[in-house]
Amino acid sequence: MANKRGTTYVISVAAELAGMHPQTLRQYDRLGIVTPARTKGRGRRYSASDVERLREVQRLSQDEGVNLEGIRQILELKQRLDESAEAMQLMREELEVLRTLVREENEKRSRVFAATPDGSVHTVRRGTRLRVSGNELVRHPKSGALVLFRR
Repeated sequence: MANKRGTTYVISVAAELAGMHPQTLRQYDRLGIVTPARTKGRGRRYSASDVERLREVQRLSQDEGVNLEGIRQILELKQRLDESAEAMQLMREELEVLRTLVREENEKRSRVFAATPDGSVHTVRRGTRLRVSGNELVRHPKSGALVLFRR
């Protein structure tokens, strides 16, 4: 059965894919360990990630000897960790966008326009001098006005 999110499986198929009995899947659903989506008729529909989670439950239970409450806590912590990692990645991307905007704004604010005696206008960084054919255009230290020194 397919939907917008991908392939889903009825409980018997999901149980077979996970190597479990369907009754085990029902128990895990009741305990909140693996909770599948539901149809309008309340039938369980397992996604591929649900099946992977069921396999992880089986591995933890059989290979590691973890009880069901421990498994539930482990899976909950893994989910929270994944969500935190996703949120952190989104924040990093947003931070980079903001840094770019700040850098662009600082560049805009750090430039001034200077006119030469012949009337041409030049963009210069704030605090720099524009040299014009033997003449020097500088900012007055107190007033901030541009002053042309002729040589």
